[in-house]
Amino acid sequence: MKSKPFIDYDYPNTLATNERRSMNYVTPVGFRDIMGAEAQVRESLTSKVRALLDAQGYRPVETPTLEVLDVMKAGGHVPNSPFRFFDSYGDLLAMRPDVTMQVARMCATRVESFDEPLRLRYAQRVFRENTAEAEKREVTQLGIECIGASGVAADIEVVSLFAQCIEACRVKSYTIALGSARVLRDLLSKSGGSLAWQKKVMQAYHESNFVDLAELVQAGDAGVMPAVAAAIGALPKLRGGKEALIQVRELLVPLGCTEGLDELEAIYDALSANDALEGKLLIDFSVMSSFDYYTGMVFEAYAPGLGSPLGAGGRYDNLLANYGAGTVPSAGFAFYLEEVMEAVAVEERHATHPLRIAVPKGSLNKDAVACLEAAGLDVSGLIDSGRTLMMTCGDVEYIIVRPTDAPVFVATGAADCGICGEDSLVEADHDVVELVDLKFGACRFVVAEQAGSAERVQNRYNELGSIRIATKYPNITRAHFGKVGMQVEIVQLHGNIELGPITGMAERIVDITATGTTLRENNLVVVEDVLASTARFFANPCAFRTNPCVGQLADALSANVKED
Repeated sequence: MKSKPFIDYDYPNTLATNERRSMNYVTPVGFRDIMGAEAQVRESLTSKVRALLDAQGYRPVETPTLEVLDVMKAGGHVPNSPFRFFDSYGDLLAMRPDVTMQVARMCATRVESFDEPLRLRYAQRVFRENTAEAEKREVTQLGIECIGASGVAADIEVVSLFAQCIEACRVKSYTIALGSARVLRDLLSKSGGSLAWQKKVMQAYHESNFVDLAELVQAGDAGVMPAVAAAIGALPKLRGGKEALIQVRELLVPLGCTEGLDELEAIYDALSANDALEGKLLIDFSVMSSFDYYTGMVFEAYAPGLGSPLGAGGRYDNLLANYGAGTVPSAGFAFYLEEVMEAVAVEERHATHPLRIAVPKGSLNKDAVACLEAAGLDVSGLIDSGRTLMMTCGDVEYIIVRPTDAPVFVATGAADCGICGEDSLVEADHDVVELVDLKFGACRFVVAEQAGSAERVQNRYNELGSIRIATKYPNITRAHFGKVGMQVEIVQLHGNIELGPITGMAERIVDITATGTTLRENNLVVVEDVLASTARFFANPCAFRTNPCVGQLADALSANVKED
């Protein structure tokens, strides 16, 4: 029998590789093989982090790849897991999207006493649905959990260890943004607003949607104290060093809720005294993890030129109580091996560029260019760009993109910030920071059906428990009907949505409209409003927190917005 040719890790046999590809021997989307030099680097970095944490008394733990989904949900908000299974016992399982909740569950159910703090470390794969970067559905998470340790000293230990770990991975340039979930929670508890309003405020923070936050604060809620609402709205705008803490204190002292700020200031002062962290700390009250279990100090770390955070952490004193252990003071962090390796690669390439803005083509282009010009930017090359897709004007780079593609460019770090309609942001559902409602490009999303078909559509729903919706916007459609509690079958089209009901392909459509003329010309009537959309200025979360030009541009754009 003829033996197969040997394939060296570092010099793969091209013919053999191509033959295998032609036979579709490929990894699933979002997963990849790791070989040779890269595997050795990963192993070396992981070993360095383990040795560092071992020296500080942190001992290894391992948690299962699969977890009962209800157990994860008991801990709080769970990010989307792309893989869910029913096992032979009928339990719905998920591949772990996070390790902290698993460690909390493990400690709550297996540890009898926390008189002596548990210092635990891990290096495990986690699985998440990331539509902006499909190749990263599986990532390696390294982290620690300090269970049973309370107070500022434990928080300082956690942040300091985080910095030491990523520096052990050879990351030199980074920013640690410090905030406080306690400050926000204390303000919400004093606000007098309904639980529904408080939940929407928290959601706006978690999603970094500060346009929605401004609207919530401005609209208020029955019983909301105006001074508290104003403080909640002002918090995410206060960023910097010691001066930011002073500004926040001026907001909080009259409201009598400074305990969380006192803790954060003590942490900041202690960390600032560490020469190794000089110039790397940023007070930023816009930082709020997508997890809702944090109760005190929170932080995220960013590297210039990187599209995603290096990692994050904070204090979560109530998480173990969700698993029956009572209140146990706890804090920890996690970072992603792939992100720190990419940060090092960016540093080595010296891959820096001027402020890069994604500018939309089409109907939004003229107003977008006018807004940028009013904000003081050189837009001479944008006035008549022709077929040019990228250009430099003064100190700014512009890339000309479809509005629907702008969120992808910004979320992946290919652009620092951009402009597009809110509809494009909602449909894309990427991790970006929404900063300014520019008030132009107004349109609305509606549900429409053929005139006179209401009874027929209702009868179909009564009989089958579902109706068909034709749309170009499946995420917006799915979210809307999920909110109203109606089961639908989505038929995705790329144009001429109006043909859905006309041909019988669908009972209704979800589409964008400005005047309603096209709907009327095709005998369609609006039955529900879904979403009102205007143009938004938004940014990559890393660029927002490492490049001051992004915040300055947001302020300039906001100052020139034409109110209705």
